[in-house]
Amino acid sequence: MPSFDVRVSNQRNRTMITVAGELDFDTCPRITRVTDTVSIRDRVLCLDLAGVSFMDASGLGLLQSLLRETEAEGGTLELSGLQDQPRRVLELTGTDARRHVRAGPGTTPGS
Repeated sequence: MPSFDVRVSNQRNRTMITVAGELDFDTCPRITRVTDTVSIRDRVLCLDLAGVSFMDASGLGLLQSLLRETEAEGGTLELSGLQDQPRRVLELTGTDARRHVRAGPGTTPGS
């Protein structure tokens, strides 16, 4: 099994969650356990996915769920460091076209 890691850092109005490994059926529950413990009210929740080379439908569902949750709490979901395969999944599903999902530093939507 490939290695997987999730790390959290908090800044003033932002919570950064850094993920390394595959974002799939087996790993999404670990991310959910982390995101369930952080405050997203009126904050930016940034997922640094630079270490994620693969994302399946479970990963997509997780991102869509986080988008709904952050919007409901007045926050913003930001994705950064998207590699080719996860970015392609977002493009194919139209997820990256939603205005409330922003590319983070070093990443532009659709690039």
